[in-house]
Amino acid sequence: MEVVETKPSSGYANGPPWLFKGSALYQLHLVKADIARAFIPKHFRLVEAFGYTLGGFFLAHYDDSPAGNFDELVVIAGIVWNPPTSCAWAARVLVNSNEACRHGRKDVGLPSHVARFSKRVVATTNRPGSRSNGFLNVMGMGPTFCNPKEHTEIQVNEFEGSASTSLCNINLPAAELKLKSNEKWLGPPIKMSLPSFSGLTEHNPHLLKYSCQIECRVRPVEPAKISGPNTTPRNDQDISPINPDFYSSDLTNGASPENNVLKRTISVLLSKPILALEFNSLKMQVEAPSVVTLTSKKAVGDT
Repeated sequence: MEVVETKPSSGYANGPPWLFKGSALYQLHLVKADIARAFIPKHFRLVEAFGYTLGGFFLAHYDDSPAGNFDELVVIAGIVWNPPTSCAWAARVLVNSNEACRHGRKDVGLPSHVARFSKRVVATTNRPGSRSNGFLNVMGMGPTFCNPKEHTEIQVNEFEGSASTSLCNINLPAAELKLKSNEKWLGPPIKMSLPSFSGLTEHNPHLLKYSCQIECRVRPVEPAKISGPNTTPRNDQDISPINPDFYSSDLTNGASPENNVLKRTISVLLSKPILALEFNSLKMQVEAPSVVTLTSKKAVGDT
């Protein structure tokens, strides 16, 4: 495999790199390899162990971007080999901006769709004996993890023309880590690069590779609770775990390919969360994608 050319920008007024500023939640899930593999092109070898790969989602709100203010939900199917490292593969991208959707499809080769993010803040009754996040306990931060008094519910509905499809409901706890000065603890500043593959879609048939250069303050938080499209939680007690197999096992030959893709996407979202990271003061620079040519019939990552 080799990178042979760089794709120029055509979606946003200004050329790459494209800068996005805001905040985000990056949540990692254990996704069944069979579900993830349905999204991964045959050219790639999935990174998996004991029948699972590492997927999840990236939920962001951008205050400033080439497309202005908008929300984004990137559903990550899994990780594929790209020796000597690995890259993420997005199963679906939801944005509430037509301009961002067009750019994602044409310029970055993403499976982007227009969606509505309906948000509301709901009060939660404090319950005695609630436990703090286990990861925070390991980090020695458990005692400062505040019991949330309210949480945010986000209902995500995808649009195709005039048709609307409910995708999921995301429940974000409002727990915070606070310093003695009562200021919100945002975590240490970090810089990192997140490489990804994309493309091979009806809007961009090329296989692409791009990277996101991220600067932010990062801290571990309690994972968001995800419920399926047929449930609308009204409070924290209404949210019960849903087996992702409920959607993946319902795939039938009679269903449309797009309907099966939606069900697999929901299955990824409902998979078991293992870590959630909150990105504050986020600055994300997205480089122009490069077209990738496979020089061998072997899957990427094979030796």
